[in-house]
Amino acid sequence: MAQYVYGKNVIQQILRDNKKIDVLYVSDNQKDIEQTARKKGIRIEKADRKYLDKLSNNGNHQGVVAKVEEYKTVSIDEMLKRIPEDKLGFLVLLDELEDPHNLGAILRTADAVGADGIIIKKNNAVGLTATVAKVSAGAIETVPVADVTNLTQTLKQLKEKGYWVVGTDMKNAQDYRQPKYDTPIVLVIGNEGKGISRLVKEECDFLVQLPMVGEISSLNASVACGILMYEVYNKRFPL
Repeated sequence: MAQYVYGKNVIQQILRDNKKIDVLYVSDNQKDIEQTARKKGIRIEKADRKYLDKLSNNGNHQGVVAKVEEYKTVSIDEMLKRIPEDKLGFLVLLDELEDPHNLGAILRTADAVGADGIIIKKNNAVGLTATVAKVSAGAIETVPVADVTNLTQTLKQLKEKGYWVVGTDMKNAQDYRQPKYDTPIVLVIGNEGKGISRLVKEECDFLVQLPMVGEISSLNASVACGILMYEVYNKRFPL
């Protein structure tokens, strides 16, 4: 099944990764992208911006849209096999995250810190959509994503493989700067409104919280996840 993705960064990453593009639609001058696409033998069609608006569902396409194969997920086993033997694994599990902008932003930060994969729920959660691809700025091509039916069973399996599960919560949690993060880690981020579900929380080895000293009581899911991912990076690669 094909889907449409858009935006210069996304298209450039797709071209670098040699992902199959059926048709590349361009409006105004996209010289670099068109030149690369021609070298790869990709069919290019000129289109007005109104048509690109329709293909991208009025997204910020920047004058370029590609018809590509549907984004594919990987299995947990495949994700783990990609992690080098001398590296402490670092995975992020998203508990029914719904906003594609949050998923895209988390993918982008995951790429930046060298996280080894994102785990999402197959149902009742956002998947790998064109909006996710655009917000990720190409990271949807570089960070493996696994979609699973049962998050708690997945966490149990990962714990058997030596992973420690770190959840986020505002109650009965330690400051996020306290842990050493010196074991393989699964960082769990909850739903934008409900947080982490009870069964998933029961699988967490410990909980962490971000200090909140202002008037607002919570952070956007992708912002909180980004801070925590960089704290893991900081502890593992200190100055």
